[in-house]
Amino acid sequence: MRIREGLIPTLLGTAVTATGAALAMNSKKKDDKVGWGLMGLGIAHIALGAIDLVEHK
Repeated sequence: MRIREGLIPTLLGTAVTATGAALAMNSKKKDDKVGWGLMGLGIAHIALGAIDLVEHK
């Protein structure tokens, strides 16, 4: 089985985004910088992984 280039960063970004969203939305204070920071990093991983997936088709 061959894993396409960009698939691992995309999946990792999805997991990090979900973790960040859970932290940000379940926080008692709405300005949870850690949760929002994790969401941003996850979205960046998704974007870069998607670029690799499309570029190396």
